[in-house]
Amino acid sequence: MNLTTLQEKIEQKTAVIGVIGLGYVGLPVAAMFAQKGFSVIGVDIKTERVEMINAGQNPIEGDEPGLADLLAGVTSTGNLRATADYDTLAQADIVLFDVETPVDESNQPRYHALRAVCDSLGAVLSDGAMVIVESTIAPGTIEGVVRPLLEKSSGKQVNDGFALGACPERVMPGKLLLNLRTMSRVCGGSTEETAVTMTQLYRHIVEGDLDTADPITAELVKTTENAYRDVQIAFANEVALISESVGADVWRVRELVNKSPYRQMHLPGAGVGGHCIPKDPWLLAHGAGDDVPIRLIPQSRAINDGMPIHMADMLTSAFNHFGIDPRSSKTAVLGYAYLADSDDTRNSPSETLVAHLRQENINVVIHDPWVAEYQGDLLTAVDGCDAVILVVAHQAYKDLDLSALRNSLHTPILIDGRHFFDAARVKEAGLYYRCVGQGA
Repeated sequence: MNLTTLQEKIEQKTAVIGVIGLGYVGLPVAAMFAQKGFSVIGVDIKTERVEMINAGQNPIEGDEPGLADLLAGVTSTGNLRATADYDTLAQADIVLFDVETPVDESNQPRYHALRAVCDSLGAVLSDGAMVIVESTIAPGTIEGVVRPLLEKSSGKQVNDGFALGACPERVMPGKLLLNLRTMSRVCGGSTEETAVTMTQLYRHIVEGDLDTADPITAELVKTTENAYRDVQIAFANEVALISESVGADVWRVRELVNKSPYRQMHLPGAGVGGHCIPKDPWLLAHGAGDDVPIRLIPQSRAINDGMPIHMADMLTSAFNHFGIDPRSSKTAVLGYAYLADSDDTRNSPSETLVAHLRQENINVVIHDPWVAEYQGDLLTAVDGCDAVILVVAHQAYKDLDLSALRNSLHTPILIDGRHFFDAARVKEAGLYYRCVGQGA
């Protein structure tokens, strides 16, 4: 397969780019390529989202610097248009996959969306087009799932009728455009020429390094980096639990540990959420099949998944201190997104915490300045509560009047899952304060 013509189109910005999935990754990617002068077709199954995008409205809530203005600009010029119709992708020279790749209850990959995309695209895939999977997938998925499905649905052969590659995204809510622009990317092509062509494409929007590789290396890099973070956070959480047990302060311990060269202890906290970290370690493990006994990843996942329950145990301890029957209590949970200053609730630790508290017959109210369902006046939300648990470090909570909070509470309990509040100020306000990683 000769990619020279496609390379010329990329250089001249005449290549038509299709982006399937206009969520946290696909939408900013589509907008950035459109800003650079490419004609971009965005496909999404959610008609309401399609309508909002075509109207120049940003469907992604939360603090996303520059995205709303960028989207309004590229839709007004016509460089980006959204649709739910796959037939429009018949004119695309390049198609990017940005669909979710969750795991099921058994921690096995669920590729329903990926399979559906391959089937729908294959029917209209043009000769010589390049398909790039930006979604995070288990090692071996390009070769074992995407390639055979596309070949079957299109009637074309990879490296003959179409080019295929993997270039996993590296973004997080709140920094979507910044991450896409500055983070390095691995361009894993089914051939070296495909990988090089991918670097030529991404160079239009990426300032960081663009390294060529094969698809399985690209798949491994992304799943490994998130598994690494999960393991490191689990270590920090375990040290936090030890520090609580012996009456020490993990935050001071961490500060002093990190003064040693080549040490970078991660932040402990109320739990790990989002679409990536709770899932990607399982994708990495899945890639090994039955050939490798996986030990560290499951233990790290168990530690991090257990932190919301630990927050509930801290609440129970505080209730015992005040002689409160949990079953007749009322608790406010601050933050329901998984990340500060975001509306993204996927795999939120707060969800686990709230479900556990309610299972224990504790009355729970929720406040989150970014999640529409839980917005409103904070002091009104916590009025009459016996405790407040901060799970998400939204900046809006930095301006919280702690004395007013104390006056709104029935019992002055504040539990901090993120080392967010200044302990001295909390105590001056008359609040009983517990923080994850700090001994009572």
